[in-house]
Amino acid sequence: MISRVYHATLFALYQLCIVIGIAAMPLAIAARQAGVTLPIHRILGNLEEAYEASHT
Repeated sequence: MISRVYHATLFALYQLCIVIGIAAMPLAIAARQAGVTLPIHRILGNLEEAYEASHT
């Protein structure tokens, strides 16, 4: 039961991170032009790894 809750929570966080990344795209483009990168790709990568690890 806890495994299902954990899996569902990771899935929800992964999806939320994708939505935030899409919504922040204009900010990310402006930040990149200013020479700053946002760490959304690292957060998304970590959540993806945790989600895939919980799936096995």
